[in-house]
Amino acid sequence: MADLRRRKKITLAALIGMLGVMAGLTAFAVPLYDYYCRVTGFGGATQTAAQAPEEAIERLITVRFNADVGREMPWRFQPAQRAITISVGETAQISYIAENLSDHTVVGSAVFNVTPFKVGPYFSKIACFCFSEQTLAPGERVEMPVTFFIDPSIMDNANLDDIKSITLSYAFFKRSATDTTDPLVQSEANADTPLAAREGT
Repeated sequence: MADLRRRKKITLAALIGMLGVMAGLTAFAVPLYDYYCRVTGFGGATQTAAQAPEEAIERLITVRFNADVGREMPWRFQPAQRAITISVGETAQISYIAENLSDHTVVGSAVFNVTPFKVGPYFSKIACFCFSEQTLAPGERVEMPVTFFIDPSIMDNANLDDIKSITLSYAFFKRSATDTTDPLVQSEANADTPLAAREGT
């Protein structure tokens, strides 16, 4: 009888342990997948870089810019320009413009990728508004720069010799359904970061 109770306790402890492991894996699944995509470029995930290459290469690629918002996102969101042509290794900066069309503060977070997906490992961003949440007060309009380059190592991949253009896409989704942040405090915080150049403030 004692052996039976002991086996039941061991079984219960094992089940609890398994549930704990499963809960942990679930909690870390999204960040782990995101990390995997960033490292490998899977699904068009881009890379990050501290600085640009020392020199550009005489190969031109056109980069097009796309913008979307989630169904419940009350923002107008668009690129300041639709396309630019740059040399491989050249640092470029463009801007996206977002405007909160609602009567309440909205927190947004951007997801992004590049197409064709296979160029993801070679598209590197030095600065981007997608690295942090963006908070817009009612009617607020912001210009958000993106600084990037196409890594010269793309020249070593013969499978990418046919690449003439790349599309960089962003989509903003609502992160908060209520106004939980003081707009003044948020504006002061954003003034300290170079990733959001505020207009009209």
